[in-house]
Amino acid sequence: MVIATHSFSKFDSELETLRSKVLEMGGIVEEQIKNAITALVDADSKLARIVIDTDVKVNSLEKLIDENCLLVLVKRSPAAGDLRFVSTVQKTISDLERIGDESTKIARAALRIYEGDRMGKPSLSDIKSMAKLVSGMLHESLDSFARLDPEVSLEVRKEDEEVDEIYQSCMRTQLTFMLEDPRVISTSLEVIYIAKALERIGDHSENIAEYVVYIVKGADVRHSSNKDIKKELKS
Repeated sequence: MVIATHSFSKFDSELETLRSKVLEMGGIVEEQIKNAITALVDADSKLARIVIDTDVKVNSLEKLIDENCLLVLVKRSPAAGDLRFVSTVQKTISDLERIGDESTKIARAALRIYEGDRMGKPSLSDIKSMAKLVSGMLHESLDSFARLDPEVSLEVRKEDEEVDEIYQSCMRTQLTFMLEDPRVISTSLEVIYIAKALERIGDHSENIAEYVVYIVKGADVRHSSNKDIKKELKS
């Protein structure tokens, strides 16, 4: 499916602007995740603060895009696929803004770990694995939005299950560390906090991929089984 061409070229331009702004916001958020993890792994406090400062730009973009959506709804009264597209843009930017918030949480946690008097560098193998997966999920979801390709949703869902498994493994590992050495409790709690932020980024990325199914097929597949989604994609 592609966005329909309208007799009013201005309307086409407005819809394309919405699409490009969402992708711009997505690109910034992708960079936030990358920088937050790099700041954590490299103990780079300067980069962590850049991530935190970038959140202001993400929030401003969300407000701008949402205002543009409301203008389109008021001026054009879109119907069918166009209406689904505009409403999906509003949902997508909300998820992107929350991903930005989670990235900021990771950056703040990195600062707390390395600027506080903590016991050595934490084990980050699970965090790195989760970060790689959720970064890929977000990129795939944004690409799906750009191309209006609903098939991606199933792959993103599969990857989210992997993220959840690693998150549970991380929880068990950090609890073991805390039981073995109470001196690492504060650092282990920070690692768990970071893992939860990454798990939430995965959930938001999955939401974005599922919204594309709604745009193209008109079906809300959130909370649906993979089997039901496959049926919708074939219909």
